[in-house]
Amino acid sequence: MAENSLLSRLDGIEARFEEVSTLITDPSVISDMKRYVRLTKEYKDLEKLTAATRAYRNLLDNVKEAREVLETESDEELRAMAKEELDASSSKIPEMEEEIKLLLIPADPEDGKNAIVEIRGGTGGDEAAIFAGDLFKMYTKYCESKGWSVAVTSFNEGTAGGFKEVVFSVSGEGVYGILKYESGVHRVQRVPATETQGRVHTSAATVAVLPEAEEFDVEINEGEIKWDTFRSGGAGGQNVNKVESGVRLRYMWRNPNSGETEEILIECTETRDQPKNKERALSRLRTFIYDKEHQKYLDDIASRRKTMVSTGDRSAKIRTYNYPQGRITDHRINYTIYNLSAFMDGDIQDCIDHLIVAENAEKLKESEL
Repeated sequence: MAENSLLSRLDGIEARFEEVSTLITDPSVISDMKRYVRLTKEYKDLEKLTAATRAYRNLLDNVKEAREVLETESDEELRAMAKEELDASSSKIPEMEEEIKLLLIPADPEDGKNAIVEIRGGTGGDEAAIFAGDLFKMYTKYCESKGWSVAVTSFNEGTAGGFKEVVFSVSGEGVYGILKYESGVHRVQRVPATETQGRVHTSAATVAVLPEAEEFDVEINEGEIKWDTFRSGGAGGQNVNKVESGVRLRYMWRNPNSGETEEILIECTETRDQPKNKERALSRLRTFIYDKEHQKYLDDIASRRKTMVSTGDRSAKIRTYNYPQGRITDHRINYTIYNLSAFMDGDIQDCIDHLIVAENAEKLKESEL
């Protein structure tokens, strides 16, 4: 992109940054939570772009001044200094332009949110449940390496180990924007522990990553929620069996897309503290409704970007884990590595980085930057 063309795209960036800086200190804005959160997010995005814009303009000025010195100055020492400045600034400009182009791409407004992750064993019976458990361990270790907090909301264990289904929340900085690439069908090829003849079987598990809804994202009439409490079964001592810490909520919700009313049923038995379980059940309710209400938005994005690596399509086969060959293959970007053991131990960042680069390349192409 020519300099003038890029600079024209940056016109007004600094002015808007100053405007938003003033708005987020206005008491009337602060009292409007939805607007305040939106503007705070815009401020953070503009802050990065404004800093990059100023650095870019500074480089262009340095180049211009250095060229003027070389054209008009006869002093060899000054010319040598100008030549050095010209080379240094010119070499930084392409990298700065690429950084600005990426910052100019409209960010997914959901990227900065926490995430709700649902893993379900698919085809393959007991082996699928075991694999779902392996994926859960993989994500747990990855989240730990990122300093993120993981809280299991609900689970249904498999008869031979693992999980038929496990739902957990992940809290931290930019969680959804990173984990969203994991949505889809994960396929495993290996000899199951239950296999007596040593044959390789193919099983699958489905991963769904949803942006966690905040209280002001969806409107819920809490007075219409019907609550039940019950004793949480399973291991954990006498308290689990004697105290009704488990909670169940029922909520009648009208789908604005279809106009139909449906009952939402959510259970939470994660902690021995009933108020905490209620809080987490409410969080799951908000996320469920948020996901439903935003499905049309997600469908529109997917239809416009057929090849985007993070469409969130839960029926698409995205990755194969081949144990006999120690191989991981991500089918969206033809990414293959042979470090399956480390990958299953949470070392998945390199794959995610490649997915992010691929998506950014598509976005740059779409935006004609």
